[in-house]
Amino acid sequence: MDTKKTTRLPQPPAPRSAAWPVGLLVALCFTTLPLFLALSPGRPTLRDLWPQMGIKVSVHYDDETTQPSEPSPSASSPASHDILLGGLLSPDIDESACLSRYLSSLYRKPSPHSPSPYLVSRLRKYEALHRRCGPGTPFYDKSVRQLASAHNSMGLAECRYLVWTPGNHLGDRMLSMASAFLYALLTRRVFLVDMAKDMEGLFCEPFPGASWRLPPGFPVQNLTRLRRGSEHSYGAMLGAKKISNEDPVGVRSESLPSYAYLHLVHDYQLPDQLFFCDDDQTVLGKVNWLLLRSDLYFAPGLFLVPQLEDELRWMFPATDTVFHHIGRYLFHPSNKLWKMIQGYYTSYMAKFDDKIGLQITNLAWNPVSAEAYFNQIVACTSQEKILPEVDPDAAPSEDEAAVSTTSKAVLVSSAQPEYEDRLKSMYYEHATVTGEAVSVLQQPGAGKQPKNHKVLVEMFLQSYCDVSVVSGWSTVGYVGHGLAGVKPWLLLPPRNHTAASPPCVRATSMEPCFHAPPSYDCRAKKNGDLGAVLRYVRHCEDVDSQFMVCVNSSTKRIEKTGLEFGERKKGMVARHCRIKE
Repeated sequence: MDTKKTTRLPQPPAPRSAAWPVGLLVALCFTTLPLFLALSPGRPTLRDLWPQMGIKVSVHYDDETTQPSEPSPSASSPASHDILLGGLLSPDIDESACLSRYLSSLYRKPSPHSPSPYLVSRLRKYEALHRRCGPGTPFYDKSVRQLASAHNSMGLAECRYLVWTPGNHLGDRMLSMASAFLYALLTRRVFLVDMAKDMEGLFCEPFPGASWRLPPGFPVQNLTRLRRGSEHSYGAMLGAKKISNEDPVGVRSESLPSYAYLHLVHDYQLPDQLFFCDDDQTVLGKVNWLLLRSDLYFAPGLFLVPQLEDELRWMFPATDTVFHHIGRYLFHPSNKLWKMIQGYYTSYMAKFDDKIGLQITNLAWNPVSAEAYFNQIVACTSQEKILPEVDPDAAPSEDEAAVSTTSKAVLVSSAQPEYEDRLKSMYYEHATVTGEAVSVLQQPGAGKQPKNHKVLVEMFLQSYCDVSVVSGWSTVGYVGHGLAGVKPWLLLPPRNHTAASPPCVRATSMEPCFHAPPSYDCRAKKNGDLGAVLRYVRHCEDVDSQFMVCVNSSTKRIEKTGLEFGERKKGMVARHCRIKE
């Protein structure tokens, strides 16, 4: 019988036999390409690539001289800590040039407040703008020559600038710098700092590949002498008809002065307060150089400008995180000060489970006895369960600290050492009713260091505390809890030389307070209460809405307290505002 011969077709190779060379090639690319790029001159480093590959960057040191101290047990492991703060910081600044930029966050609990992708994108674009237009670039040199040679603007230049000049104390300065930088970010201006002598050595450069310092030889002399009513102040030029805001869209940049001075100090009045009006922002947008002096956290006022409001909401979906993000982006202590901060934290704070920061400020214009204010502090911390009460009839046992399940440390920052001494004696001489051990840390000593160095060290140490209790009106306290990202307990100011009751309130926001918002409501075209205009700008809890202060702007002495809101006095501080969620 014949049988049909069948031909067996060759079987296709298994998928694995065909795919393995491709897989090997892909694996080699992923493992060797980053190494090749890292070793190639002029190429991005591995650390540049990691964030793009979704890898959080951490820093490890083998050299004992630069190795960071071990964070407290309550902090997250350094290996998992996002030192670039969710993309807030660029990795393009060398670690050795600014250690605090990469190490400071290791001493705080990870922030629950992540920067928005839009804010991260805007910061990267700003850094590119600063590199293109900052000091030492052809665009900067050209713009300075125009400023020096022309009475009027020569049209809008390729780059526009905002120059910040210092006023008052370091806490005030840092809050106004953060506000000014935010304004520059919103208006696409290059932010430059007129660095005062008493600010030398405080901060690292915040922008990669460029400096924020105003170079010497700036054509406008004596910037720190600019005052309300100065010839080039925006308010004075409006009054003299050198600038008109009647038809802001129709104003031509060629008709405007080459620069305008913005006076946003606590004593400002109309028409300087028109800075927060939409029409006036349209006019100012056509001036190439703006010089700004302020001692206020005026960021809440920027929310009042309709043309800025939407972008602010995109940058800060959680509206009460403005200073938290801008402050952590902008302010990094110099290596010299970081060594002091790191050394103190390692020696005194790292071993404690709970860290409570007390920032105590006595206001000369609103005095109260040290004993009365101390009793107010103790009442606040005990009533709010921040610190345990003491048993006046019981001395602490020798093994109290050993049997305690938790350990608390209190860091007291104050120019008056008696508060630290009183608190230390109270917990040294008496047992706590809860059995908890409480240690009162000595204030960080700065030796012969300048005052601002000491203050900056205290601010950053306060920012490493889990709970914050600060005196009302204290801008130093605002910086500390703002960097920490915690809502503080605010010690209410005394009235009539008497400690406040209740002693403190919990802030609804971690935002600093705008101590002198404008009295003019641009939207209503009349004077009004700006704390009631927007739902996320409200009055500050640490200042009674009926408690106003009138300060003589020449003598800096208080003249009257308890003013009603409607009264108009020279130098009067109006109702205060704070951004809230």
